[in-house]
Amino acid sequence: MNSRSRYASRRSYLVPARLDELVGPVAGVVELPTRLDWSEQRVYDLDDDAQLGLMYERVIREAAHIDDLRTYLNAATLIRVWPRLFLPVLARQTWEARFRHLVRAA
Repeated sequence: MNSRSRYASRRSYLVPARLDELVGPVAGVVELPTRLDWSEQRVYDLDDDAQLGLMYERVIREAAHIDDLRTYLNAATLIRVWPRLFLPVLARQTWEARFRHLVRAA
């Protein structure tokens, strides 16, 4: 097991109490703060499904505050893209344990 996978299996991931808390944008361009995305990209066109999925993956993996999830994720969009998101196993399990209908979406 490499150090990256050990880190992903030990860290905790934030999950909102309810999906309807997620009221982030559904279209347009979003620039993530460096605390969520320290790569050169940081700007995502939500009208491009590939960029939208990448942004959702980054926010779910890196959110340190529930407000990060509320600000950048949208509940309906999350449900739609959930099956295609590439997430650490523990992150996916944590979200699916709280929101069982995500399991069915995947």
